[in-house]
Amino acid sequence: MSEKNKLAEKLLYAPKNGYDRLSAEDEKAMEAYCEDYKKFLNNGKTERLCVEYCIELAEKKGFKAYEAGMKLSAGDKVYFNNRGKGIMLAVIGSEDLSHGANIGAAHTDSPRLDLKPRPLYEEAEMAYFKTHHYGGIRKYQWVTIPLELHGVVVLRDGSKVDVHVGGKEDDPQFIINDLLPHLGREQGKKPLNEAIPSESLNVLLGGKPFEDKDCSDRFKLGVLQYLNAQYGITEEDFISAELEVVPAGKARDIGFDRSFIASYGHDDRVCAYAELAGIFDAVSPKKTAVCIFADKEEIGSEGVSGMLSQAFEWFMGDMCRTQGVALSDCFANSFCLSADVTAAYDPNFADVYDKRNSAFVNYGVALCKYTGSGGKGGASDASAEVVGKVRKLMNDNGVFWQMAEMGKTDAGGGGTVAKFMAQRNIDTLDAGVPVLSMHAPYETVAKLDCYMTYKCMKAIFEQA
Repeated sequence: MSEKNKLAEKLLYAPKNGYDRLSAEDEKAMEAYCEDYKKFLNNGKTERLCVEYCIELAEKKGFKAYEAGMKLSAGDKVYFNNRGKGIMLAVIGSEDLSHGANIGAAHTDSPRLDLKPRPLYEEAEMAYFKTHHYGGIRKYQWVTIPLELHGVVVLRDGSKVDVHVGGKEDDPQFIINDLLPHLGREQGKKPLNEAIPSESLNVLLGGKPFEDKDCSDRFKLGVLQYLNAQYGITEEDFISAELEVVPAGKARDIGFDRSFIASYGHDDRVCAYAELAGIFDAVSPKKTAVCIFADKEEIGSEGVSGMLSQAFEWFMGDMCRTQGVALSDCFANSFCLSADVTAAYDPNFADVYDKRNSAFVNYGVALCKYTGSGGKGGASDASAEVVGKVRKLMNDNGVFWQMAEMGKTDAGGGGTVAKFMAQRNIDTLDAGVPVLSMHAPYETVAKLDCYMTYKCMKAIFEQA
């Protein structure tokens, strides 16, 4: 190697595709990890289902439900179920909580369609549900695709029933109509965001009327007759229901080489699962390791199950009290990796990306110093010391990583839970998997990036 090339190698930053560095052993482990991740996606179509599946996996790994005042020792494993919509897991470290905790914070809510409080109606002898979209969606992507329905309904007597339709092979599914091209001339002239109005995202439910021809609302009643027979639901019960319409279908390998996974809900279940697998596999952490599945991130992290809730303070504070530690001291000495996805560079839409500062598929977990929009509005903006600490940790543990922003400065932007962790006096950095077609009903990620995000989380829990 010439002196010039040696100097270039020493001084220049030259990221490499992960497959040019991946060992055969890691590639085998990557494939096994991604098979388990696809099971997580298929079992976790909603935030509630993610919590249920998380508990099932965690209990098999020896985690126990946390109770207030519970005495814990190094190596103990506990979880706190936050109202069935969020969950926090902890592996107690050998150091007490005055030294802080190493925290991974992801979210398991994804963009979807929620039913309105009074959703059921009929028109032109067909029955429909009216919906209110949740999170940032591009509405034109949600028409004419197969849909599932998942959620809970609290009945008049206070009992709760689970509703799951569309996920099994023999289940019916649902759909939202679109206008045929023969009549869509005027629709085609509208901007994408206006061509499908929110109020037209009405889910087709059925077209078979109630048997009594003299009855009004026969098609609506036909649907209610089925729901009442199956679940005991009456129309009033929709008022106390959380029913979510999500894309149907399972996670699938993409490409001849099977190097990608396409699914609904990669944002942010791909990072949530990396956290979960990381805390399961973390070996003898010194600091207590904490894994968070938060809810409501897609609508600002509000509510009792979101990251702005005091539920996190309660869980951490109660553990601190059992050790005689002030929660403020714990937070001041803690570190959080805000595990959330970022935009993968897409050459089909190159004009909205800054190529030099974009995340590329197969280059590993993407670190993000700041999110927000425009002039870093709404960003926690991690310090040089925090970024340097994580960068060294990744290099020391053979984790492929890259630094990225989410598009050009004025092209848009996004947010995570990072700023809410920083508000708690916790050093925080964003990191996650680059995603193609983010917030679409079917998103795409690279297997290599999924696996490297898991390795990143495992290293954070063990060594940060």
